[in-house]
Amino acid sequence: MFDVLYSVLKYSWRNYDYVIFVRYLLGTAYLPSPLYKIAYHFFATIVPKPEKLFFIDVKPEVAYERITKRTEATVEMFEKPKALQKIRRRGLEIATIGKWLIVDGEKPEDDVELTIRHSLGLH
Repeated sequence: MFDVLYSVLKYSWRNYDYVIFVRYLLGTAYLPSPLYKIAYHFFATIVPKPEKLFFIDVKPEVAYERITKRTEATVEMFEKPKALQKIRRRGLEIATIGKWLIVDGEKPEDDVELTIRHSLGLH
């Protein structure tokens, strides 16, 4: 909670063209059910939100493969395939509730970026 408040205070008064905030709104998906939905609605009302929200969707198998290829040696408990399935399901549910644009994160990076740019009106 202190981390949330610190970030809100740090970024909310500054003028930025783009801010990427993922951990507070979608991080609620890690909370137990049904608390994650309540927490999402709570944080969605207090943290600064942009006009457009993007959920970069990746199947759990693809996410796990990407996680195991990174330079860090360990895989956290919430990064294991079963946990990734649960969190993806909840994340998609939250994204639907919050009217996020769901972007296929399995496409090449350039395609994902192009989708986001088009949605923002940046051609």
